[in-house]
Amino acid sequence: MGWTANRHAKFMLHEHTEQIFLRMLKLLCRGAAGKPAFHLSEAKAWQSPGTMVCAIPLHEMDDVPMTCFRIDESGYTGFDLLNADQRFQGASAIAIDDGEAARLIKEYFPRLQAPELKYSALSRRASNHPRLLGLMKDLTSDFDCVTYVADKRFMLTLMFVDYAVEPYYYERGFDFYENGQNYAMASMLHMAGPALLGNIEFAALMDAFQQAMKEKSPQSLQQLVEAARATNWDELPEVLGPLAQYADRDCLSAIATPGVSTDIAIVVLISLITRMEVMAEGAYRVVHDQSKNLSTYHDLLQRYIDHDEEVEFRATEITSLRFPLKLNEVTQVDSKLSPAVQLADVMIGAAIEAGNTLTGLRSGGLDPEALMPLYREDQFIHMLPSIDFEEQRRFRSGSQNGQAIDYLASNIFGKRR
Repeated sequence: MGWTANRHAKFMLHEHTEQIFLRMLKLLCRGAAGKPAFHLSEAKAWQSPGTMVCAIPLHEMDDVPMTCFRIDESGYTGFDLLNADQRFQGASAIAIDDGEAARLIKEYFPRLQAPELKYSALSRRASNHPRLLGLMKDLTSDFDCVTYVADKRFMLTLMFVDYAVEPYYYERGFDFYENGQNYAMASMLHMAGPALLGNIEFAALMDAFQQAMKEKSPQSLQQLVEAARATNWDELPEVLGPLAQYADRDCLSAIATPGVSTDIAIVVLISLITRMEVMAEGAYRVVHDQSKNLSTYHDLLQRYIDHDEEVEFRATEITSLRFPLKLNEVTQVDSKLSPAVQLADVMIGAAIEAGNTLTGLRSGGLDPEALMPLYREDQFIHMLPSIDFEEQRRFRSGSQNGQAIDYLASNIFGKRR
């Protein structure tokens, strides 16, 4: 069996805090690719001006109590994961209704004159910081919530391993995901690549890869191969050899496949879904701030929601992928009309700002040392490299990621029957 479209729908399962859905983008080529605190239910569904994905029509849900998570995202730059001004991307989800959200906003910011609560505006004034920290403490203490933050440059490195390295090994019978080998390789490349391959050359390689994923032209693919050969690739031949030494056609074909992208919006959303699946005791729905990029993934999300076969795959020692989902629908709303979505904006804004502060990219915002202790371990997911290879091997031992990849490709993200 070659590296076919079926195998091309690759997928990294939900994992604990530092590792989550590294491979969700591979699914796009088939689609086109703790204990909860408590749950707030709403008797009447929020009437969004636009519905992205629905398993149950809104008019049929009026009398159905259902947990509702409100979501907002930040740091989106499309396919450009090397954007110098937006190093991090993420989103927050919180189970709170608009009435309770409005009460909290009024309590902490009684003099607010703006049409909506925006974290970026509030954090500029040091006098607002105690109020923001107090609000964040209430949200993380009293409501089911989760925040996901990804270093976009590391995500690009992960995708490089997925597309420019893994197909070469797959064709030679190696399970690239056994015991987390792919994650270890991406972590090593991200952290040691500049020193081993050449700082300027490594940056040029990542840029060429991103452009090739976008353009998919013979010229961009050739430029990628040339960029790989311009590095000190023989320092990492197991990583760069497929491109630099062989210009491997399976890797280049994977990169050139229509529909695949370096846009990680769907990764962020589905990462939150995996945590909401754990937090929700029963069926739940999602209301997301209006986002044009999410409409791209309508079909993918619908297939994910609609799949009703009972199946489960082990991912790590503590996580698994299980169908059918509890998620019933995803809708969009103008954040100006939803105080709950505005609180999600505060949560992701604070997290992104903390990342920028800790990496020295920004200053003057909330003190990360005061903010980060407010989160429980299961409330914060960060996608960062890890060089504790032995721990990662132990954590992923016995995983069924390969089987899950093939199952999803065959049963969910193939052609509709």
